[in-house]
Amino acid sequence: MIRDREAIDAFLEQIRRFVREELVPREAEISDTDRIPDDILAGMRALGLFGMSIPETYDGLGMTMEEEVLAAFELGRTSPAFRSTIGTNNGIGSQGLVMDGTEAQRRRYLPRLASGDLISAFALTEPDSGSDAASLRSTARRVEGGWVIDGAKRYITNAPAAGLFTVFARTDPDRKGAAGVSAFLVEAGTPGLRVGAPDRKMGQRGALTSDVVFEGCRVGDEALLGGVPGMGFRTAMKVLDRGRLHISAVCVGVAERLIADALRYALERRQFGQPIAEFQLVQAMLADSRAEALAGRAMVVETARRKDLGEDVATDASCCKLFCAEMVGRVADRAVQVHGGAGYMQDYAVERFYRDVRLFRIYEGTTQIQQLVIARNMIREAKATG
Repeated sequence: MIRDREAIDAFLEQIRRFVREELVPREAEISDTDRIPDDILAGMRALGLFGMSIPETYDGLGMTMEEEVLAAFELGRTSPAFRSTIGTNNGIGSQGLVMDGTEAQRRRYLPRLASGDLISAFALTEPDSGSDAASLRSTARRVEGGWVIDGAKRYITNAPAAGLFTVFARTDPDRKGAAGVSAFLVEAGTPGLRVGAPDRKMGQRGALTSDVVFEGCRVGDEALLGGVPGMGFRTAMKVLDRGRLHISAVCVGVAERLIADALRYALERRQFGQPIAEFQLVQAMLADSRAEALAGRAMVVETARRKDLGEDVATDASCCKLFCAEMVGRVADRAVQVHGGAGYMQDYAVERFYRDVRLFRIYEGTTQIQQLVIARNMIREAKATG
């Protein structure tokens, strides 16, 4: 854990410099090649970025939620693909282990996840099971000494590079919904595990996703996360608060980058004998974007602080994800508008960001799922206190 403000400020400055000097100049390259170069990965490892949320006991930085979102603000000021590379190791790919793994599982995997020597993937979504994750069809059949997994997963982030998959499968076919789902730790190279070709996406090139197929994939009893069947879906839901706050913070960082780019362009671009920044309708777009980004930053930091205090922030984490994902879409749209015709051209980063940010409204729970979560929690709380 980074225990004082001076230390966290120094760490954030390291990230800020790394983003400015190493990542931003390589954005177009990553978009063109659809991969993160080895030297960039080495720099991320050296900074400890793969283990920000992993406890110090397992060689991570042990950052609090507030500290993590402050780091995510900085990482958001460049192409989301860079952040995605470290995202699963800090979020859904490690937190299930931290919360519910056995001690042997934690010691086997968390130090390597923290160092970045091992990349994780969270294999939950299926071709016919996305928002309704409890309806997943992948199965894990009990056999002597272990389990046999069959099924297909889709849109799995970091799958082409992953060395460890947290796989969700139905272990009790007689129990419908979430109760019959378990989680398994499956290493890459396990017979019966096959990773598909990288997906061709609208944006976020360099953030690789693909299908993952399990055909008679046999694992030992030690692969069952926590050693207890039927707990997998509960584990998946428990890690979402942290993931949603992290993504919300990234959205804020991207919005702040877009605002800076739009303002710079507005000060340089001249029409009718003056910078377009002097025109009130352009100023209105800049002002609206600044206000919305500030609101997003404030709500994310406040919710993160309350999570660190041990409060139940499930509803507010969904509020953050809902607002920030939609907010960055509006900011990106205005940034393109400020750039005018130039904003539609690939010569400008704003064109790429406009496509990149569309995904934020879909993953870690769509906007519509966040609305349902928020409203249902409100209704439940009202009934409980009414």
